[in-house]
Amino acid sequence: MHILVTGGAGFIGCNLVARLLRRGDHVTIFDNLSRPRTPHNLAWLEQIAAATPGRLEMVRADIRDADALVQAAKDVAAIFHLAGQVAVTTSVLDPRSDFEINALGTFNVLEAARTAPKPPAVIYASTNKVYGGMEDLTIVEDATRYRYRDLPYGIDEARPLDFHSPYGNSKGSGDQYVRDYARIYGIPTVVLRQSAIYGPRQFGVEDQGWAAHFVIAAQTGKPISIYGDGKQVRDMLFIDDLIDLYEVVLANVERLSGQIFNVGGGPQHSISIWREFQPLLTRFAEDVVEAAHYGDWRPGDQPVCILDIRKAERELGWKPQVDVETGLRRLWDWVAANIELFR
Repeated sequence: MHILVTGGAGFIGCNLVARLLRRGDHVTIFDNLSRPRTPHNLAWLEQIAAATPGRLEMVRADIRDADALVQAAKDVAAIFHLAGQVAVTTSVLDPRSDFEINALGTFNVLEAARTAPKPPAVIYASTNKVYGGMEDLTIVEDATRYRYRDLPYGIDEARPLDFHSPYGNSKGSGDQYVRDYARIYGIPTVVLRQSAIYGPRQFGVEDQGWAAHFVIAAQTGKPISIYGDGKQVRDMLFIDDLIDLYEVVLANVERLSGQIFNVGGGPQHSISIWREFQPLLTRFAEDVVEAAHYGDWRPGDQPVCILDIRKAERELGWKPQVDVETGLRRLWDWVAANIELFR
């Protein structure tokens, strides 16, 4: 199968491309390599592809370039649309670029699919940020974390959309466009509203990829800043579990067309971002890891975000397999083995 992966040199993208290459697919990466260290991911993929030359193609281009996308998508069976501007803070500072990359870029992908000789399926990486701040929910504060009082499984796909921040608006616009192209044009599309994804090959920074950022900072002696009280809770999904789901969705994309799935760790794979995460870092480091700075809560930061992932389990037979401590240990070990990339 010939598959196009936008953002294929990024964290999620390169892990997906590696899986596709290893199972024998022909993959085209569409990436502008604008994020730091993406060339390292591309070099890793080229090593994997070296055993079977001709199965990996690289198109260095921007998803704002509609013509380039049309050319890249004209003979593929499916598109995984993973490229995007990924940070809320960046979207607030530069909302125009955020809109052009996430909203217009997604529209460009859909149009490239619609106008292809045989329209490919489109699988879109959306975000939990489409649900907004969820201020109407009752939150309970416990010793080390916040929790929903009335939602033991988290928020499900019926939760009303409430786009907060330019990032929420741009990703949410793409979310709804992808869904509607299935209804209006009959293109097989699936929207995956993803929670906190983590794992090897994640070059996390302060405003995106927080788990990897904390791991990298702990190993390189860089300061760690906590915004809020550190009790904020996120459900965590290890990258291998996400790629397993991608494979299942791809295999069933015609049946699933037009559907939306929450994709995260669920309540069993959740952790508070510092009160519960810090003891794990201390155990991995075999030394106390302390925060260097505490700051005010950031705009739009949710005290709790846990996704109800039971729909994916019911309809796809999928659920996370890697627990948080095991996954974070794998991330820690990968950073340790590649520490020169982070110095």
